Amino acid sequence: MTSAATEIVLPGTVEPDGLEIRTRELPAPAAGQVVLRMDATGVSFAEQQMRRGKYYDQPPFPFVPGYDVVGTVVATGPGVDSALAGRRFAAVIKVGGWASHLLVEAADLVAVPDNVDAAAAETVAVNGVTAWQMLHRKAKVRAGGTIVVLGANGGVGSTLVQLARHAGIRVIGTASARHHESVRAMGAIPVDYRDPDMYEQIRKLAPEGVDAVFDHVGGPGLTQSWRLLRRGGTLVQYGSAATKNEEGNSKLPVLKLFAQLMTWNSLPNGKSAYFYNFWAGKRLSRTAFRARLSEDLTQVLKLVDDGVITPQIAARIPLTDAASALTLAESRTVLGKVVIVATP
Repeated sequence: MTSAATEIVLPGTVEPDGLEIRTRELPAPAAGQVVLRMDATGVSFAEQQMRRGKYYDQPPFPFVPGYDVVGTVVATGPGVDSALAGRRFAAVIKVGGWASHLLVEAADLVAVPDNVDAAAAETVAVNGVTAWQMLHRKAKVRAGGTIVVLGANGGVGSTLVQLARHAGIRVIGTASARHHESVRAMGAIPVDYRDPDMYEQIRKLAPEGVDAVFDHVGGPGLTQSWRLLRRGGTLVQYGSAATKNEEGNSKLPVLKLFAQLMTWNSLPNGKSAYFYNFWAGKRLSRTAFRARLSEDLTQVLKLVDDGVITPQIAARIPLTDAASALTLAESRTVLGKVVIVATP
């Protein structure tokens, strides 16, 4: 059995309007695979870097982007339980999600609760796992602590704020003034990231230092993030938005970052600095990586189902208008995540 798939192709380092639409026949699922009909996928910072050729280990052009996906199983391959057909799942796949239908390894599927909307589940797929693991597996901040979330209005940031507040953690979140009301409604103390004295404003709110800073910006401001920490505090760096438009080798900024973090970790002040890599555990054991991802995403989806987390959906845009979705996500004006949905 084959399925017709509409796919959005990233042909090279193009502007968003350079994305291409193609239709092809998907082969029947191989052993261990399913065909997933896409219900929702999205635009993360990874795709924004990929279109510039700046994502650390992206595949060669051309390829179909789409870091994560929520969809319904419509066909199963040999060795896969046929009862999966008709059920809805999320999967984090790094590439391939911007398609109406796609082949996915059954082992990568995580069940989505029946009462959780596909777009809501998509919003917390990679973002929810990232936020959960940074907060609970890396920084391990306890109730009563204080953290700083840069970009508290973003996809990861808004999820991180809500997870932290649920855990009894005080949150200081940076965002543009237009999003302060929303950030405050999520339970964080907003600070304007455009304020040249932003870090000083944060210090006034936490004069003794903070337990953790979650920084997706990098660049020169990373040193300021490090200085916000109290003794024993943790800096978690998970992106480099400040360098995304720089020309040259895409690996160089990351290598410089690693060197800086190693230097800080060697200092005798009790602080620690990490670079969060979503895929790091995969190098050790694919089975263990999948089990941990499934466990963490299931926890986050349950919190969504219980109403503890409200996914911040910036917009729902049809697959065939993916160029508009990418443009909107890159505008840095949105609250939450831009979601791509199936074209009617």
